[in-house]
Amino acid sequence: MTLTQIIVAIFVVIILLVIFIYNRLVILKNRVDEAWSDIDVQLKRRYDLIPNLVEAVKGYAAHEKGVFESVTKARTAAMTAEESGDLKKVAESENALSGTLKTLFAVSENYPDLRASENFMELQRELRDTEDKVQASRRFYNTNVRNINIKVESFPSSLVANMFNFKKRDFFEIDDPAAKEPVKVNF
Repeated sequence: MTLTQIIVAIFVVIILLVIFIYNRLVILKNRVDEAWSDIDVQLKRRYDLIPNLVEAVKGYAAHEKGVFESVTKARTAAMTAEESGDLKKVAESENALSGTLKTLFAVSENYPDLRASENFMELQRELRDTEDKVQASRRFYNTNVRNINIKVESFPSSLVANMFNFKKRDFFEIDDPAAKEPVKVNF
């Protein structure tokens, strides 16, 4: 083998390695995007359930106006944050929304007729199911973020990531320890 052939072979191997790493980064990027889409779907489902839940409780607890306003404001803030695409704002607004939902459920405990309502019980089940799905979607998202972040930071894939502008992604974290607890809907 001549020196030219060796140099060409090395160049071909490097090109193939770059292509392989690039394709792996694209796969990981798409998995993170898919995982975010899963979170987005579950959050929208949650946002759609909240007005029904508030209406069900309103009929029994009309004098709890402040609680209803807080839940409505938190829902609006969460929807606005989600539309912005800023992950930190979404996480903060979701924390606030979880807190207001806990307050709403605390208020509903004072009304035995409400707890016995079939409509309210079904809304509780739906919200509990949605909360579980949001939690699972967050785990899936964070796993994929971890995977792409490892590739973006580790050698030699970090070289390819920098060449093609792949960036680390933020985890979907909950800062408020109280918000880390699932919404309790037991009656």
